[in-house]
Amino acid sequence: MPDLPDLIPLDEARSRVLDGIAALPPVIIDLADAAGLALAEPVRSAMTLPPWPNSAMDGFAVRAADVAGASAERPVVLRVLGEVPAGRAPDDEVGPGTALRIMTGAMMPAGADTVVPVEDTDAPAGASEVPAAVAIRAPTRSGGNVRLPGSDVAAGTPLLERGRVLDPAAIALLAATGHATAVVHRRPRVAVISTGDELVPPGLPLGPAQIHECNSFTLAAQAAEAGAEVRRMGIAADTLPDLLALLREAVVWGDVVVLSGGVSVGAHDHVKAAFSGIGQLDVWRVAIKPGRPFAFGRAAVDGRPAYLFGLPGNPVSVFVTFELFVRPVLRRLAGQAGSIGRPERIVRVAERIRGSSGRQTIARVVLEPDPDRPDGLLARPSGGQDSHMLFSLATANGLLFVPPDTDLEAGAEAVAWELRGYGG
Repeated sequence: MPDLPDLIPLDEARSRVLDGIAALPPVIIDLADAAGLALAEPVRSAMTLPPWPNSAMDGFAVRAADVAGASAERPVVLRVLGEVPAGRAPDDEVGPGTALRIMTGAMMPAGADTVVPVEDTDAPAGASEVPAAVAIRAPTRSGGNVRLPGSDVAAGTPLLERGRVLDPAAIALLAATGHATAVVHRRPRVAVISTGDELVPPGLPLGPAQIHECNSFTLAAQAAEAGAEVRRMGIAADTLPDLLALLREAVVWGDVVVLSGGVSVGAHDHVKAAFSGIGQLDVWRVAIKPGRPFAFGRAAVDGRPAYLFGLPGNPVSVFVTFELFVRPVLRRLAGQAGSIGRPERIVRVAERIRGSSGRQTIARVVLEPDPDRPDGLLARPSGGQDSHMLFSLATANGLLFVPPDTDLEAGAEAVAWELRGYGG
């Protein structure tokens, strides 16, 4: 094994990056703007739901005792007093031998204890005049098709815990229980910078020795997927003054600044010096492949922290190091409960995957159902594993962790992260 004393093991590097990072301060926002944000405090129901008994069906509110013997052959005919539409309190009370036409969600009238669905009557479905009488063709038990007060939640019931991300179902629950606002952690702001004299924006013609810039698009998409607000700051030239100028602009806006390129030890790599120039450098070079040239630092801007990430220039290394280091920080800043990484699985390797001497390898793999193990997964390389090979990254749906100085043979077990869904 080569002597690599300057490389920090992956677990130690992740621990140092996450050390002391706390959720952003709480803010109160309109519920309409809260989707995707994490609650900063637990929420209790502001009301009982349903607040009053209501109908679960379109039909007729009746007394169960009146229709106990009803059948298709011997229907029970009731006099219809009127109707109860949704949003209006009943004007009439149901007595023996009577009924009220009622809509789904409408308040149950006094005297009625059940609702007969319109399908079990001779009344026409859909829009129609209120009939003078209705023939009931099936019995309905007392309480049938009636939603009772508090059958969902009672006032004061704990609804959602701190850290819960407000997905559509959580938004629906808050709105239905009377919450017009939510106390959440705001979205982290991520400023993205690419570095390199060779970079040209996509769509523009390339000159000699130039390539299209793709890393800022990758990082912006990853940050947005992680729930952040993103701003692409542009391309910094390979000079320290130009990089520092763009970096200073980025930390004024962003909670997190992510740079790609210029982070190694070449003559034109200035990220390490730039980080030290505006803050402090906490992590430098990690024992992983791809992604060894990695830097992390912190700066203080107007009394608040800004977190600085210097990622490699190769596109696959950019993607991998974002997943390993940046995404967990964004989830921590956003106050999200639970795991800060991707879903983790123990998988079997379908074919030999080579490791790296002295470094942990993160391989791009295709995860698929394991035919020999119920609920198990197989992992096979998605293609070439060099750090410039984007096609195999786009094909992959997982990242596989290969320990240092290890080759995984077919059938071996390893840890993998799920990036997206798999078949089966």
